[in-house]
Amino acid sequence: MSESNDQDGGKGRLSLRPAGRLELGRTVDAGSVRQSFSHGRSKVVQVEVRKKRAPFPNPSAAAGAPTPTPAGAPPTARGPAPSGGRPAPGAGRALTATELAARQKALVEQQREAARREAERREQEKISILSAAEEARRREEEARKAAEEEARLAAEEAERQQAEEEARRAAEAAAAAQAAAQAARAAASGQPAPAPVARAPEPARPAPGAPARPAAPAAPGAANETLRLRPGGARPEEEDESRPVRRPGGPGVPPRKPPVVAPKKGGDDRRRAGRIDVQAAIEGEDERVRSLASVRRQRERERRQAELERLRSDQVKVVRDVILPDAITVQELANRMAARTPEVIKALMRMGVMATITQTLDADTAELVVQEFGHRPRRVSESDVELGLEGGTDSDAELLPRPPVVTIMGHVDHGKTSLLDALRATDVAAGEAGGITQHIGAYQVQIASGDRITFIDTPGHEAFTAMRARGASVTDIVVLVVAADDGVMPQTIEAIRHAKAANAPIIVAINKMDKPDANPDRVRQELLSYEIVVEAMGGETQDVEVSALKKTGLDKLEEAILLQAEILDLRANPDRSAEGSVIESRLDRGRGPVATVLIQKGTLHQGEIVVAGAEWGRVRAMLDDKGRQLKDAGPSTPVEILGLSNAPSAGEPMVVVESEGRAREITEFRARKLREKSAAAAAGARGTLDQMLARIQAGEQKEVAVLIKADVQGSAEAIQATVLKLAHEEVRVRVLHSGVGQITESDVQLAKASNAVIVAFNVRATSQARELAQRESVDIRYFSIIYEVADDIEKLVKGKVAPKAREKFLGYAEVRRVFDITKVGKVAGCYITEGVVKRGAGVRVLRENVVIHTGELSQLKRFKDDVREVARGYECGLSFANFHDLQEGDVVECFETEMVPA
Repeated sequence: MSESNDQDGGKGRLSLRPAGRLELGRTVDAGSVRQSFSHGRSKVVQVEVRKKRAPFPNPSAAAGAPTPTPAGAPPTARGPAPSGGRPAPGAGRALTATELAARQKALVEQQREAARREAERREQEKISILSAAEEARRREEEARKAAEEEARLAAEEAERQQAEEEARRAAEAAAAAQAAAQAARAAASGQPAPAPVARAPEPARPAPGAPARPAAPAAPGAANETLRLRPGGARPEEEDESRPVRRPGGPGVPPRKPPVVAPKKGGDDRRRAGRIDVQAAIEGEDERVRSLASVRRQRERERRQAELERLRSDQVKVVRDVILPDAITVQELANRMAARTPEVIKALMRMGVMATITQTLDADTAELVVQEFGHRPRRVSESDVELGLEGGTDSDAELLPRPPVVTIMGHVDHGKTSLLDALRATDVAAGEAGGITQHIGAYQVQIASGDRITFIDTPGHEAFTAMRARGASVTDIVVLVVAADDGVMPQTIEAIRHAKAANAPIIVAINKMDKPDANPDRVRQELLSYEIVVEAMGGETQDVEVSALKKTGLDKLEEAILLQAEILDLRANPDRSAEGSVIESRLDRGRGPVATVLIQKGTLHQGEIVVAGAEWGRVRAMLDDKGRQLKDAGPSTPVEILGLSNAPSAGEPMVVVESEGRAREITEFRARKLREKSAAAAAGARGTLDQMLARIQAGEQKEVAVLIKADVQGSAEAIQATVLKLAHEEVRVRVLHSGVGQITESDVQLAKASNAVIVAFNVRATSQARELAQRESVDIRYFSIIYEVADDIEKLVKGKVAPKAREKFLGYAEVRRVFDITKVGKVAGCYITEGVVKRGAGVRVLRENVVIHTGELSQLKRFKDDVREVARGYECGLSFANFHDLQEGDVVECFETEMVPA
């Protein structure tokens, strides 16, 4: 670049070219840029664009030597070189920088196209699975693409040459018009007109690969072409023309070159641009044409999709049996169908179910999904693990007679255990605490005739309802013991209901016939009220008069039992897996969990694996009611089994399974069900949200927390039922844990965390548990009779109940006169008509027997002295707090509030 001043006459032109250097002539296609600065100063900067020229011809050629011509090229006529070593004026024009760049770009594109074709050729060679028809089609497609590409390049080249020709002609016309205008201005100012710019005609462009002809140099003094720009994006016509700009090569202002309008591109260029301008939209040339690369990519995708579909069609669809439990996650369902998890989620979304990969589906929804995927669903339930536990029905040929199972039931203290002791010739009742049965026992007795009878003794206390129900459910015959001197009692009625619910026949044993006030006819009359008609009164129920103390009538009772068993025709199959019921269970120190089991079907052998409720184990030992070891136990035999994992719940069924895995599977399912049931019960005990808010508003509800440990499972159940009945509307009883066995450290820690009382029924705490309870101040209470448990817990509950407020009437006073005293207010002069009036007590003001005020007595005076109370028949002055609407004739009722325990 170079700077120039407006006053220069073209002589002091600054240039970077050294003087006297032999170079090609340069044509300038540039403009001048005016730069404006602050304080009104400006500067014009010349911008030169130098175009490359062809090199000078060979001096030997200029001297007349012939120039070698390539083979096949037409000979060119050359004139003698002008003096000074310059080419002739008629020589061809060299390529401009734009033309060289376009040609270079075309060559690069051709090279890229050649490289791409080579890559495609190599890729196609690697594909060996294509058929010959596919290969021919591919070659035709490549040939067609190559022809299209060459046609496109040729069209682009022709359009570009035509656009350059039009631009050149427009530039020459504009230069001629500007030169005429400058000549007119020069004539008007009296200056000589500048010489017109001589532009040599542009020679035809040589074909690619032909030697370039030397271009004719510009005439001396010819002006270079410039492009004038203005800062800020102003057009060249808007530039200030008052100051002429000198150009290199001649005086005066050269003609300005108009802005070159870019030629409108054809459809192929718009296709490459991918955009539609406003002019194209107005002219209707808005049709978009996809590029060749896009078409190529689409065809490649179609080919791959066709291959994928062909491979899929070759594969055979696998139909699976999908096992569906009650609940299954989406991921597990996809794994069982061997399908992708997103596909399963899409299927659920089509069904209107928005699920995540970890969400649980119900069995019905999962079945619909499996059917949609074309598989076969197979529904299973968690409870299916218990299928097959119970054996099939035995045939008549396999059934053999078995001993009857007899349950002794009746009211407390009516002699049930004493009667059983008389039958067994033992003394069990003496070993029971308080002389009442608190355990369920099972015994087998062999009578003189050699027949065997299995007896089940049940408690008669009201707390042992569950025990009586279990005894009635496993029995064949119920012996209802009724005391002749006491008659039918509440637990006798309950025993009758249990027997009828179990559909078991009843034999009435009227006990205590040795007492002088025994009245068996009264018992028979009372039993009529409960639909029990004995044989002596024309019914079907047998009745036997016995005395357990004197051991009279026992043989008749045995005969009645055997007769009833013969009528029932009791049979069982001993040659099958054992099934039974848990009568009682406990934790024995040294032997572990011990369960009393009554075998109902089959034979139990030592070493077999049994499942009892939520517990399982291998039978390590079996004992009868006398403590003797047994190797096997047949139907209707009560035994104690050792080897269970824990003490099972009383009343649970006991079965023999084939393997430990099956036993674990069953017990885990039952334990899970028990946890869910306890969690639901705990949630129900907390109540609803409204109940919770009501408790919060009324204050925290009081409770008595109890932890129960008993010697047997039945006693623990009875104690739990007893203490829960003692709940109060203000104090609730909560049982933290109920179990069997001795008290351990974990029990003490649980009671400490919940501030609970430990109830120990016929069990004791370990030494470590006792020390921990003393350190943590945990209350452990030991009991052996269930009456004492109920009384003690009831005292705890009543101690938590808040005392009640109760009003106590004191007396009446009649208002006879009202005094208005300054700084005190109104004072009532009263006469005590009944009782006494005390200072600080509560008062009610009655007017015509209607209460108009309730408050406190602030002052009580007798004359001018303050007194504590005024008795009947005396006068006094009364003043009330925050109440002064007193009238003569009002009655004042005086009372006091006292707190009494609930």
